[in-house]
Order: sequence, then C-alpha cells, then structure tokens
Amino acid sequence: MTAAAALASRIAGAVLGPDGLPLHVGNPVAEQRRLRRDALVLLPRDVLRLTGPDRLPWLDSITSQAVDRLPAGASAETLVLSPEGRIEHALRLRETGDALWIVVDAGAGDALEAWLTRMRFFKEVGIERPEAVVVGAAGEPAGEVAWLDGWPEVAPGGVRYGEPTGEPWRWSEAILTPAEADALDPARFVGTLAADALRIAAGRPALAEVDERTIPHELDWLTTAVHLSKGCYRGQETVAKVHNLGAPPRRVVLLHLDGSQNAPVAPGDVVLRGDAEVGAVTSSAMHDELGPIALAVVKRGTPTDQDLAVRSAEGIAVAAGQQVLVPPTAGHAHRPPRLPRLGAVQRPTR
Repeated sequence: MTAAAALASRIAGAVLGPDGLPLHVGNPVAEQRRLRRDALVLLPRDVLRLTGPDRLPWLDSITSQAVDRLPAGASAETLVLSPEGRIEHALRLRETGDALWIVVDAGAGDALEAWLTRMRFFKEVGIERPEAVVVGAAGEPAGEVAWLDGWPEVAPGGVRYGEPTGEPWRWSEAILTPAEADALDPARFVGTLAADALRIAAGRPALAEVDERTIPHELDWLTTAVHLSKGCYRGQETVAKVHNLGAPPRRVVLLHLDGSQNAPVAPGDVVLRGDAEVGAVTSSAMHDELGPIALAVVKRGTPTDQDLAVRSAEGIAVAAGQQVLVPPTAGHAHRPPRLPRLGAVQRPTR
C-alpha cells in the first residue's frame, strides 16, 4: 500500500475513486466551503526530483517556461510540447536550492521520466522518483516544500487573452514524505470533487482539458506556463506563430448549466449550437454557489453571445450559458495589415 492510500484509508466516510483517493467524504458541495477555509485534499499526483548543476538551464531549454534562474523557494509552471506545439505534459515546479521538484498528474510520471532521461544527453542532471504524498490546499500549504499556483496572474513573459472568471483562486500542492503525511489529521481532508469544482469555477486549465490536438493558446495557458521571449524549445514555432500571426482553432469556455432537468453532464459530452456540434465538455462539477458548471473546448468561431447546449449521456439537451474565457480574437498579436487587392490594370488612353 502506498503512503497516499494508507492515509486515504484513515479518512472517515471517504468514498474512493478509481485511483484509491477520496472523491468526497459525504457532501462534496459542503466540502468546497471547508476547502476554502483550512481543509486539505489528497491529490492523484506523481513526483520527480531533479538534482545536479545543470537541472534548471537544461529544463529551460526543453520546455516552454523560463526557469533557468528560478531562485530557491520559487514555484513555476512549464509545459512539454510536441514538435507541432501540442501539449504533452504539464509540470508544476518547486526549486529548493539543492533540487527541483516536479509534480505531474498521476499516470504521467513514467512517460515524463522516460522522456527526460532520453533528453539528458551529457548534462549533469539526476532524475529521481521519490515516494511522496501530494496534498492540495486553498489556504496555507500543508508542508514547506509546496508548489504555489500563480493563476490567474500573468507570469513574466506570458500573456492572457481573456479575463479571469471572477472566482477567487488560491492553490498550493505540498510534497510530503510518508512520515509527514502520516502525521496529518485525517479529519482535515475533503475529496477531490471539491477541488475540481473550485478549479473549474476559476477557469483554471489542467490536463483534463487537453486532448491530442491541444495547444496552450486554446486554454489561455500562456498566462502562467509559457514565456514568449525565451530561447528556443520544442514546439516554440507553433507557439510564436499562433500568438503573433494566427489564432487558436479552438477556445475554452465556462458553461453555466441548467440543473432543472437533473441530467448530469460529464467529460466527453458533446456541446451543441443548435443542432451543430461545436465542441466537448472537458470537466464538470456541482459548485456550491454557481450550481452545475463545466469547462468545454469549442470551435473558435462559435458565437460568444449565444447560449449553447450539452447533450448528456442520456441524450438530453442541457441548456448552457456561455462565459467566455478565451475570446475568438485571441492571437493576431503582430499580424501585418492586409494589403488592398489590386484592381484590373488600367491601360493608358491615347
């Protein structure tokens, strides 16, 4: 049994998810209010630890954020992109002075470790997979080594296309040893559903919003995870071209769902504009103040002033009000003006 599973087994009333961690402890809606105060949540995460003098400039050269001079005690976020600029990994970083801690979603650690090992070449970088428990908090972090989320503030070198949702978002993820996790009071814990609801309301992107085609611009992830003027890295050409000359083909929206039909909306459900399919739900939750909400990724050209609908698994069309997170005008930062088309050549008269 892992240290996280051992802690989960001590949380009274916990309803466990497929990952063995608590989804909720009895009332997911009330747990959101507890989480805003001082509750904690066990998170499904993998942890890596980089050591060696080359760790920061090396990671800087292969990912999207400028981290070559990350000071001790600082947090950052960076992305691993494909050569085509599509998101492959999202890394939460915490530098301690003697090591760089990396937190990724559970199940991503093996693939990330393998890729980093292949990219190491002759750099002085050690890659470790320590046993750790990751605990999230909307208040004070649960431990000293914690990633502090900068969302929704724009990181140096980043850019935000849309406006924040207005929902407050303060988040940290502490990296604990098994002994530190064992010392926590199990009564302080709530489930991951509470954390998901707060994240969705804040419009905070995560890997849940990512598919095989996703580029950072579509999720407004240039806000915290991309530096637009740093040196070259894999996928940079797409990042620069879309931001400066083009536009992302899709955009993330926050949907406010009609709960009167009691038709649950889930990730993968189709988003409709009339009878036309324009996107899909990526995350959904029941929020304690907003009611049923969801994040969805839709086609860029979907009108912003029209309500949409979501086709649930039961085939019910659930009405959805659209709150714009990434506007259709995203990108085009330095697009040159179009020249007027030349008319027919006029022949001189005699």
